[in-house]
Amino acid sequence: MSASRQESLKEIGLRLSDMREICEISPEDMAKRLNVSLDDYRSYERGERDFQISFLCEAADILGIDVHDLMSGESPKLSVCTFVKKGQGYDITRNPRYNYKHLAFPFRNKKAEPFLVTVSPSDDEPHRNSHEGQEFEYMVSGKMILYIGDEEYLMEEGDSAYFDSGHPHALKAVGDAPAEFLAIVIK
Repeated sequence: MSASRQESLKEIGLRLSDMREICEISPEDMAKRLNVSLDDYRSYERGERDFQISFLCEAADILGIDVHDLMSGESPKLSVCTFVKKGQGYDITRNPRYNYKHLAFPFRNKKAEPFLVTVSPSDDEPHRNSHEGQEFEYMVSGKMILYIGDEEYLMEEGDSAYFDSGHPHALKAVGDAPAEFLAIVIK
């Protein structure tokens, strides 16, 4: 992991810890509410573990803040409309295979979190994740397999999926080119 990525994780972990303390939530209660072990939760706060986007969204929801507050340390300011030019979303790179651009980062009190996601091809088995809420995904380019529970869906340009994100799910680019899709995480 690069030094800048490690520093970013530590900054997010510190914001998570600070906001948890401000909200007077114990680490034990936060871990329980996020459905992770106490040791894992504490390693997140120390910046020793990489964050899943869904983990950050759930933590922000528990803390009553916007996910952008945790990721950047800046509070969203807009509440009527936000306009983000092509390529100008807030960059989130949680691992080398995934790049997220948050497309509504300056907007306050969002009911959904829209991301433009690019997944690079890899032979690694994708990690399945689950969280509260629902998701909508729309393929912009490339091909990927969407895993939901025991099901697999081959998604190509123009295909979409809407699902209960409480079921374990994962994504994997297919072929030699990255897959790009719009992901809307609904709280």
